[in-house]
Amino acid sequence: MSSRLSQLLFSALIMWACPSNSEQTESFNQMSSDLTFDEDFLDFDVDEFDEELSSWRDNFVIRVSHQVFGQINSHQVEPIPDLKIPKSASVENHRTGINIRYQNAIAPGWLVQGTWQGRIYWKEDYEYEANNNHVEHEYRVNELFVQKSTQGQSFKLGRQTVVWGETIGNSVLDVINHNEFRDFTIIDVEDTRLNQWMLLWDVFDEAASWSTFINLYPEFNPRPVRGGPFDFDLGYEINTVDRGNDPIFEVGSQWRKSYGASDVSIMAAYLYENQLRYEGSTPFSDKANPIKNDYILVGFSANRAIGKLLLTLDVALKSGVLIDGSSFVGVGSFNTPTDLKKDQVGMSLGFEYGITNYQTVSLGIQLKKMKNERLGLSEDQILPNQGIYGSWLFRYANRLKNDDLELSATLQGNLKGDAALFAGNAAYKINDNWTAGLQILTIHASETSELQYFTNDVRLGAALTYSF
Repeated sequence: MSSRLSQLLFSALIMWACPSNSEQTESFNQMSSDLTFDEDFLDFDVDEFDEELSSWRDNFVIRVSHQVFGQINSHQVEPIPDLKIPKSASVENHRTGINIRYQNAIAPGWLVQGTWQGRIYWKEDYEYEANNNHVEHEYRVNELFVQKSTQGQSFKLGRQTVVWGETIGNSVLDVINHNEFRDFTIIDVEDTRLNQWMLLWDVFDEAASWSTFINLYPEFNPRPVRGGPFDFDLGYEINTVDRGNDPIFEVGSQWRKSYGASDVSIMAAYLYENQLRYEGSTPFSDKANPIKNDYILVGFSANRAIGKLLLTLDVALKSGVLIDGSSFVGVGSFNTPTDLKKDQVGMSLGFEYGITNYQTVSLGIQLKKMKNERLGLSEDQILPNQGIYGSWLFRYANRLKNDDLELSATLQGNLKGDAALFAGNAAYKINDNWTAGLQILTIHASETSELQYFTNDVRLGAALTYSF
């Protein structure tokens, strides 16, 4: 029993220190196995201590993973006429990550929840190369909030996410939280959402609910990571956002009601556009200034379950938004006016079907249209997005071998039909702790697409994950 106690004590130290690689963990385990205590030295109930420590540890879920991902085919691209760029097979991602999730009902009606992540970028990773060929690391708090619930209402304060859209992954209403799309290892929009500091108040009964949020510190989609696949040399620097002396905040409210097999929602919000636009450099300055823009959102959403089929609809009316420029993720717009505000209508249609209890397919289509898009523009100005534009997203998932093997495929593109991306994933659960995964990704784009630089790329990746 004394050896058991020593192991538990050192396990607690490991949890507190949160080591970022397996070598540290093995070192601590070896130290714990070499130390023992005499039971006569103890003056408390070891079994009771064991139970309390296990209960404390149960509030944590820790996942450590190592990933290698890169391009496997050598070819050349021609992003502009007569400019041929060779692209050789190479590793793009070589990193170790740790994700920690904590959830604890600290008292009746009280809940604390948080998630934290850390990353170490090893040799051949693009972030390693951007750091002058030195090991790079980073960490951040993703989610951290406290929730107080009473009968019929709840309050949540801290870093959190607000999701209004019914069409998963491709909704015109999911514009509250900003996003970070770093590279091709993450292609799902819901996986790129970043939490923000908010106060959320929910009032509910059996059939209806009100949900109101106040974003205390709105943030914007970050620029592409230095050295990443979307980090292009623009020829000038980009200034940071100037928040000025006036406080920036966002506020919104949603009413939701259930009718048997259907749900309907109505919402309204005062927001800032997540994707910044930029004023180009001038002869007097070699820097581009970001333009933050506030607008009004009014929305409606509904879903309808018909047997195994779920239909979803999202509608968004935006008043006072800037003209949509580049749709290339994370780049922003440098070639559209930053002083013309217009109204925009958007719609998302979703179809989700459960083939069996283990197989599902879904399709989401997003449509947008600017009102009077040419008003105020000269005849020679060309907009990247004109008329009705948008995107589509198709998904398939299948769970096999008693849920030990999960296969999924994602296909997405734009309505122009000039670009498409396919991603296939396989995850095999070796045991309760270990999971191995494979991912393949291909991109096809026409000469007019913004993704033309990545056309015919084929990327392959593997990851090994340990969870406890």
